[in-house]
This record gives sequence, C-alpha cells and structure tokens, in this order.
Amino acid sequence: MAEDTETRPASAGAEEREEGEIADDGDGSAAAAAGRVSAHPLENAWTFWFDNPQGKSRAVAWGSTIHPIHTFSTVEDFWSLYNNIHHPSKLNVGADFHCFKDKIEPKWEDPICANGGKWSISCGKGKSDTFWLHTLLALIGEQFDFGDEICGAVVSVRKNQERVAIWTKNAANETAQISIGKQWKEFLDYKDSIGFVVHEDAKRSDKDAKNRYTV
Repeated sequence: MAEDTETRPASAGAEEREEGEIADDGDGSAAAAAGRVSAHPLENAWTFWFDNPQGKSRAVAWGSTIHPIHTFSTVEDFWSLYNNIHHPSKLNVGADFHCFKDKIEPKWEDPICANGGKWSISCGKGKSDTFWLHTLLALIGEQFDFGDEICGAVVSVRKNQERVAIWTKNAANETAQISIGKQWKEFLDYKDSIGFVVHEDAKRSDKDAKNRYTV
C-alpha cells in the first residue's frame, strides 16, 4: 500500500523534544549537530504545478494558467512542500494540482505526454485528499512496476466532484497501462472500475472520449 512508504522528515518531531535534551556547549556545535539531517533522495525529481481557476475565466489559451510551484528531489523536501500547501479539499472550484516528473509539463502538447493517456478516479466533494496523498506517495516512492511509463498525477476540483488522475507516456503499451491501473487501485484500496482514456481521444471530445482500457 502507498501509505507504507510514508517517511516523515527526521525534524518532524523536533517540537516534542524535552527542553534541554540537547545541550549546547557554548560554541554552537551541539545545535549544529542537531540540525544536520541526512536527506533521503528520491529516484526522480518531481515538480508541483498549480492551475489557477481565476485565470480560466478569461479568454486565454489552454494550459497558459498552469504554473510550476516547486521542484523536489528528497523525501524531506516533499513533506516540507506538502505540509505547507492546501490539500485538494481546500482549493477553489476549478483548481488543479499537478505533480509531474521534472522536465515534463502537465500538458497534452508535451512530447513525453503526447502519445499517452490517463487513468482517472472520481470522488465526492472533499474526498480526494487521501487519494491524492496516497497517489503521490506511490509515485515518488516508485511503487509501480512500470514506473518509467508514468508522467505524473493530477487532482482536479470541480463543482460536483473531485478527480485524481495518473498520466502515462505510451497509450499503446497495453501491458504497462493495465499494470499501472491495477496497482493504483490496490494502493488506494479502490473497489470500483476505473478507465483509461487516450489523450488524443480526449482532445477531440473530452465528454465523449471512450475508455481504451478498464480495470
């Protein structure tokens, strides 16, 4: 399960330390030693992006409202970012968070995404927080057998529902896509069926796009 990989920064419990537990000898060496934390590097660097819903109300090109927030490459940096931004349930309607491998833009036009598609899970208002966190932990923890096929994940807040999606590189690779879909459901303990839509099909008609695969 994705939650098994959750690793909090070593500094997370610093506030619980008894006063005077680490004594300073006057030259600051003890404090410096206490402040040194060994970083836990991730296999890939990842970038958080935010799609501002306010910009969508204006006549602008699709994708022009998406902006990078921060790139992280360690467990500690991930938690530092995650704990200081809103969870999906606190975002305004129309907002999107994206977490993609560094150097991949969360857009259909990105060459790495162009021939891919996405698995999606929909849920009720305010219910996406757990799905989103467990999806992120599975991604950055490299828990997928075909992790190289994954571009990133998106959480979208809409008027009547919230949606979490995983974007992949090569929609034609059925073995990889089915594996990713099945493992994702296992990580989230999700029982209902989910579908995979090819980006090219969604571009032509997002509402009428048919599922290429279902698990």
